Amino acid sequence: METVIQAKTLIPDVKQKMSDILVAISWREIARTYFGKSSGWLYHKLDGINGNGGPGGFTSEEAMRLKEALCDLSDRIRKAAETL
Repeated sequence: METVIQAKTLIPDVKQKMSDILVAISWREIARTYFGKSSGWLYHKLDGINGNGGPGGFTSEEAMRLKEALCDLSDRIRKAAETL
């Protein structure tokens, strides 16, 4: 019997890509609403480290969920702005 372990590809530079909006977003709310996780979990992901301080980052699935969360938030902001 052969066991195959697939290593997940991590995306470590998400924080750099988000630099323009880092202070404008409640990452705590993103973590809770879209991931069901703590803000600490998301900050570690953004910093490219795992919970033990080693190398980490977002998996491709987590990065896609973050993208969807930001797009949803963008749509909600646009709808609110249009009511003014």
